Amino acid sequence: MSARLSLRPYLPADAPVLAALFRASILDLTGEDYDEEQQEAWAAAADDEAAFAARLAGQLTLVALKDGAPAGFVALKDNTHIDLLYVHPDAAGAGVARALCDAAEALAKGRGAKAVTVDASDTALGFFQKRGYEAHRRNMVPLADTWLGNTAMKKKLGDNDAVPRH
Repeated sequence: MSARLSLRPYLPADAPVLAALFRASILDLTGEDYDEEQQEAWAAAADDEAAFAARLAGQLTLVALKDGAPAGFVALKDNTHIDLLYVHPDAAGAGVARALCDAAEALAKGRGAKAVTVDASDTALGFFQKRGYEAHRRNMVPLADTWLGNTAMKKKLGDNDAVPRH
C-alpha cells in the first residue's frame, strides 16, 4: 500500500523539521553533482534556524506530508519564483516534488502569474526540464569559500498548465 501524500501551509513550528529536511536533502541527494565542500556550504543556509524560518514564513510555503510526517516543501516567492523545493531523501522518487511543484504552479497561475521561474540545482535540472521549464542562464553563486552552479529556468503557464494531474 502506498503512503498517503497531502499538502498543507507552512506553520512556524515546522522550521526545525524543515531545516533538517533541507540539510538531509542536500547532503544525501546532490553528491553526484556537487562536492562535499559545496554541499556543506549550501546546507549551511539552514544553520541560522531563525533566518531560515523567516525565509519560509516570508513566502508562500507548502509542506508535503507523507503518512503525516513532513516529506518535502516548496516556497514560492512573489507568486512567480520557486525559491526552495526540497524532498526528504527517504521520499525521493515518490512524487513529492511533483505534487509540490504542481501546487506551486497552480497557486502562481491562480494569483495571475503568466510564468514561473526557478534557479535549478544541477541535481534538479532534469526534473524541471521534464516539467517544461526552459534554461535561460547558467549561474555561479558564491557560498562560503566555494561556488555553486545552478541554472535559471522559466516555464510559461498556459491554459493547460499548473493543473494537478492525479
